[in-house]
Amino acid sequence: MQLIRRLYDRFSSLFHELAKFGAVGAVAFVVDTGGTNLLRYGAHLGPVTSKVIATVIAATLTYLANRFWTWRHREKSGLAREYFLFFMLNGIGLLISVLIIGFVEYTLELRTLLAYNVSIVIGTALGTLFRYWSYKKWVFLPPELPPVDPHTGLPETGASASATPQAGPVTQAR
Repeated sequence: MQLIRRLYDRFSSLFHELAKFGAVGAVAFVVDTGGTNLLRYGAHLGPVTSKVIATVIAATLTYLANRFWTWRHREKSGLAREYFLFFMLNGIGLLISVLIIGFVEYTLELRTLLAYNVSIVIGTALGTLFRYWSYKKWVFLPPELPPVDPHTGLPETGASASATPQAGPVTQAR
């Protein structure tokens, strides 16, 4: 029973983070996929143009939800920096989707509603894996932890954290 408790304690923040990221992603997927299909088949835009416009809208929603809900406990390194990195990395995720859509549409010449939506799902899945990893690594940084005392393994506090370590006993010359 203690093993289960230790595993839960160790991975609970990851599970919660993944659940929130997944919920945000599910909403963004509906906005992205619905918007892409609406633009493609309702407004009669091209397959790539439809995907790009819908993804920009979904990405804006995703940034706000991830910043203020999924990773609100993480370091805030400046809105401009986060926003730039988020959209740059989202652009790479979008490129993954666009390459798959382009391959299906223009190389395989499969232009059905089903083929288009399957390519969206595959591209979104691959792009999501990349985005989750890259957001955690570069955009929503972990909070800074206090220095750890090498002897006790506990966080240093107060004067001991700023004191300079001594090399050994100091002897006075006579």
